[in-house]
Amino acid sequence: MTDSRPRNALWAAYEYLAMALGLGTLALICLLWLPFAMLLDWLLPRRIGQPLGRFVARICFRVYLGILGLLCACRFDLDDLDRLRDEGPLVLVANHPSLLDAVLVLARVPNTVCVMKAALMDNPLFGAAARLAHFIRNDSALAMITSASGELRRGACLLIFPEGTRTTTFPVNPCLRTAGVIARRSKVAVQTLLIEFSTPYLGKHWGLFTRPILPLHCRIRLGRCFAPPQNAAAFTIELESYFRAELTQPAFAVRGAQADSSHSRRAH
Repeated sequence: MTDSRPRNALWAAYEYLAMALGLGTLALICLLWLPFAMLLDWLLPRRIGQPLGRFVARICFRVYLGILGLLCACRFDLDDLDRLRDEGPLVLVANHPSLLDAVLVLARVPNTVCVMKAALMDNPLFGAAARLAHFIRNDSALAMITSASGELRRGACLLIFPEGTRTTTFPVNPCLRTAGVIARRSKVAVQTLLIEFSTPYLGKHWGLFTRPILPLHCRIRLGRCFAPPQNAAAFTIELESYFRAELTQPAFAVRGAQADSSHSRRAH
């Protein structure tokens, strides 16, 4: 046996350990906050509970990312997001390669509300915290647009993934009109966020318990800021074209889902 084989085996073991530590840490943070979020959501008026819920979510996500960086060989380049702290209300639109995307943005941009799948809002682990922060459900288009417009009027930033789901066809899936409709109705500018990962970890084809390929590198860049659109359909076409032009074509995208399944087989 060559010297490289035991080192590879040890590194694979570390990747499994890092995966378990990362998932376990997030679950623990959610469980610790859960009873307080449930109680405060019932006791506090919205004017107090909502900013408190968003502040705690931001701090918890920052702690979580810090642990991933310290113990799990994850490297996050998120400094561009700090430029948005004092920009006022914006519609933040981002591509969606990973389950970590919302966590990365919410950890760095204060007073940001995100559009969430209704299943996550109803999830026992995440739901109470999301409801306290008054994140927005996506199960009713009209209610979602109305709620999002109200949040923007109150000065919040809105995070939305126009693909509607995690990316399956890199660099970006076809985009939905929702972001354009909300921005047009609210007369708020649209700031694009360009999210890039070194591997498709926790992407659409990546199993939750499939070990990562470490070190994991992630970068979020500020892209073009669009003026409030006049026509949502035309804006959506322009937005999708912009994402396709600006996002890099990572090596894993060339291999596609075959690379994910191959890595999954190696993991088992």
